[in-house]
Amino acid sequence: MTIVQCENLVVTYRTGLGRVRALDGVDLTVRKGETLAIVGESGSGKSTLGMAMGRLLSEVAEREDGRLDVGGQPVFDIDDGALRALRRDTLGFVFQNPMMALDPTMRIGRQVERAMGRKARADQIHALLQRAELEDPERVAKSFPHQLSGGMAQRVVVAMAIARRPRLLIADEPTASLDASIRDRVMGTLCRLRDETGASLIILSHDVHMVAHHADRVAVMYGGRIVEQGETAKVLGAPEHPYTRALLKAAAGHEKPGDWLMPIPGTPPLLTARCAACSFEPRCAVAADICRSTRPEPRMVADRQVLCLLAGGASDQKEGAA
Repeated sequence: MTIVQCENLVVTYRTGLGRVRALDGVDLTVRKGETLAIVGESGSGKSTLGMAMGRLLSEVAEREDGRLDVGGQPVFDIDDGALRALRRDTLGFVFQNPMMALDPTMRIGRQVERAMGRKARADQIHALLQRAELEDPERVAKSFPHQLSGGMAQRVVVAMAIARRPRLLIADEPTASLDASIRDRVMGTLCRLRDETGASLIILSHDVHMVAHHADRVAVMYGGRIVEQGETAKVLGAPEHPYTRALLKAAAGHEKPGDWLMPIPGTPPLLTARCAACSFEPRCAVAADICRSTRPEPRMVADRQVLCLLAGGASDQKEGAA
């Protein structure tokens, strides 16, 4: 059973320089109860895809093509009442900066009560905070956000996200603003609560080492498309797409003294229209002539879906055909 079904989704933003294409035809399925990590550089489109699932995009964003179903509801085609019900009953969001997600003028207990959607007793609020592994829930409930550490504030956001037992949790860079010493603890809390509620979890992140420990599947995004997706151990252990390999070589976290990280040369593309070729070609170390003239389409290579014309040793046949 699927909780998210995305087909050829195209989203653009209106800017002073014209329309910019953030999603260039995304195809994605998220199954019930699984944890999927969507990884990629800033500008790859992962946050746009995550926010689109709750139709939380800015006013300058527009869906130009494709379909996105969440919990069986076509997100971009339902009315406002159905959208509110979807956000209330199906979705839970954990945002990158907890201090931006919380109301600075309201005590934590009141904010948690509002997230629960009903009048709640103090002990019920404390119990929810305690489920999120906050050691002194009574003190936390009486506090304002600025009186909490970053890790505590993020656990409050997690508690609010699971308050109505959503079917889908979307965590956008949930540990990016936290110290390294508590990132694993917060992710552990989030994953434990996912297991308790039976929700699916989507993690949007650039931290490939972190998601390797927590995700069942991984989808790698570049240029507004998913360029490789499959089981986490297979994709990150033996990547087929050149961008996935480059992303792993550039990722900090597991290097040894004396090791050099290999930054990816160039910058992500700024698309103003449908990309007619491979968007990674200008930065790719193994690109061939066909990559500059042919738009790759998803195909199965080594037990995962890959968006590369050369993956799996297909380059000789394709270049000959070209």
